[in-house]
Amino acid sequence: MTTPPAPQLTAAQIPPRRILTAVMNSVAAGVTPRTGVEYLAVGRKAETETILADLDNVAQDSAAFRIVSGAFGSGKTFLLSLVRNYALQRGYVIMSVDLSAERRLTGTQGQGVATYRELTRNMATKTSPDGAALPTILERWIADIQFSIVQRDGLAANDRALAQKVERQIVAAVSGIEGLVHGFDIAAVIVSYWKGMSQQNDGLKEASIRWLRGEFATKTDAREALQGAVRVIIDDGTWYDYIKLLASFVTAIGYKGLVVILDEAAALYKISHPQARFANYEKLLGILNDCLQGGAGHLAVLVGATPQMIEDPRRGLFSYEPLRTRLQESQYAARSGIHDLSSTVIRLEPLSFEEIFVLLQTLRRLHALYYGYVEAVTDDQIKAFMEVTLSRVGADRFTTPREVIRDFVTLLNLVRQNPNRSFDSIIQGADYAPTAASVDREAVLPPDEVEADPRDPGAPKAAASAETVGDRFKQFKL
Repeated sequence: MTTPPAPQLTAAQIPPRRILTAVMNSVAAGVTPRTGVEYLAVGRKAETETILADLDNVAQDSAAFRIVSGAFGSGKTFLLSLVRNYALQRGYVIMSVDLSAERRLTGTQGQGVATYRELTRNMATKTSPDGAALPTILERWIADIQFSIVQRDGLAANDRALAQKVERQIVAAVSGIEGLVHGFDIAAVIVSYWKGMSQQNDGLKEASIRWLRGEFATKTDAREALQGAVRVIIDDGTWYDYIKLLASFVTAIGYKGLVVILDEAAALYKISHPQARFANYEKLLGILNDCLQGGAGHLAVLVGATPQMIEDPRRGLFSYEPLRTRLQESQYAARSGIHDLSSTVIRLEPLSFEEIFVLLQTLRRLHALYYGYVEAVTDDQIKAFMEVTLSRVGADRFTTPREVIRDFVTLLNLVRQNPNRSFDSIIQGADYAPTAASVDREAVLPPDEVEADPRDPGAPKAAASAETVGDRFKQFKL
């Protein structure tokens, strides 16, 4: 099997310094860069195109729900970040959150609304890619309304008639969501935000944003801060309804739709109390049904999870029968080894040796660009690095590329910082030992629970035999 040559970067494809810095710092630390992931994109073409096709449907008033399944370090977060950046460039609003013990889908201590708050804080658009975009969205939209009215009617900026016409147009724009559940409340808060702008009342503006973010603890506080505009607050039971309302609102003001990314969903799997865990699974089922059965529009929900979190029959999603029947892979696909990308769960396959090779070529090029030197490590040396790593660690080392990337970038740093040491001398030295493959910390259960059930699949799987790996690697040729 012949390895494809690494694509050459044109001037337009060279990352800006800010993005290049973020990419290199992130890969060196073994984390997914928040920006610039497209410069590292290798493989996953079919999966990416599948989700982008979902987004095309979302722009046509449909909804989508996908679970991206992969082992720790296999590229779930990378794929979700890649889709996030593509969606931003295409005119979608993004909301993202990493689920945790404090941020779930529902809980007795406000864990559901805590997730909503984090989603709204991380709201991003093309012009505000780093989050906190909610005030910017409102300000820009209202400014566009003011400008269009001034241009159309020739009004001065301080004309009282301008404020009245702006308010009427805002009310007309949000009237479409008033008929939805809780739509009247969110429309009233948006109008309150405009009143805060027109009256130069920063307190009213801030209170409107706080309400939209679900930050009020009591209805009384919200009613007083918003001058009686609303009598409800966003809570654990209603936060998803407001996600749907925000999807309708951002679409009404010119965006293509709303993409909600729930990563690290294995946090739900680790909930020890069965009733609390099933309550979260039930909430997930409600969101899934809503998206797939036409109950939501202009909304895509993407979930990052591990295979264990999905398929464990004792406490994973498959332990909840309604989810198992919706998410289980068809028997024909399972037996044939063919993955159906039209199913709700997108199962990530390990990157091939060829894809890993191209990824390392890309990292070599970006490293040279970042530090300003001529590429010195050859393709043969990259292959030697892969071979040494493979022979010492085993096949599982290449199913999750996180550690191999970190090791390779570390080697590039060492060679650059120590001109007297060559790449070959380091990887062939007696002291060189590749980083051991990481345990799937997000899926492994606490020790007491593992001991309580010795059949628990949370225990790390044994690495594939060196013989099997060697046979696979023999097919890889430069």
